[in-house]
Amino acid sequence: MQVDLRQDECAAGAGQRTSEAGDARTSRTARVVGAEGVERLENATVAVFGLGGVGSSCAEALARAGVGSLVLIDRDEVEESNINRQALAFYSTIGRRKAEVMAAMVRDISPHARVTAHDAFVTEDRVGEFIDDSVDYIVDALDTVTTKLALAAYAQQKGIAYVGSMGAANKRYPEELRFADIYDTRTCPLCRAVRKQARKRGIEHMRVLYSAEQPIAVAAAEGALRRERTELGTFSFMPPIMGQMIAGDVIKSIVGIE
Repeated sequence: MQVDLRQDECAAGAGQRTSEAGDARTSRTARVVGAEGVERLENATVAVFGLGGVGSSCAEALARAGVGSLVLIDRDEVEESNINRQALAFYSTIGRRKAEVMAAMVRDISPHARVTAHDAFVTEDRVGEFIDDSVDYIVDALDTVTTKLALAAYAQQKGIAYVGSMGAANKRYPEELRFADIYDTRTCPLCRAVRKQARKRGIEHMRVLYSAEQPIAVAAAEGALRRERTELGTFSFMPPIMGQMIAGDVIKSIVGIE
């Protein structure tokens, strides 16, 4: 069984935090959600599974909005090929663990946030290891179908709000992105695979962000690393836009905006 190589937890500001309308960091957020909305965000816990192009941008936006507790899970390290789309990827972070880098970014953005970072590979049988009763929302930014299904099933069983990201690769038009139940999706090959298995597993609902755009064909890069899925190409803007949209969906849900 895969074990955590690093679990880094910061308990700064532990316990219920009270909102201050005059706090400069949250003042712009307070103008649109009010003091009560800011307090709800500060008292919320969101788990982000996967810190790639979608997950890293989502985690950054959640931190900037003032979400008080974040659980960050990813097993990879930053590579040069990540720089075109991932919020945590810089030449200065190449070779470092993504969970560690993302946790440092969150703390720099929101020093009083509670951050738990797991450098771990998530499998079906390990989903529950990273989530406790304090988690209010699960963000699924993973690539593996079986793990996405396991997260959705766990969220359904525990009554935890869930939103998942579908494929951003080989897509060009952000205007084709939309939220839907997995059973109402179309076009997306990843959605098709997830939809088929979700029915078999008895998953009743599964909120996802997906693209209705037909994916374009992309040639593999000559001499690419074997571990790279070179048939998948990605614009710099697509995964971050998806991450920001998912963060927005979570934030609005927490503060009670329909």
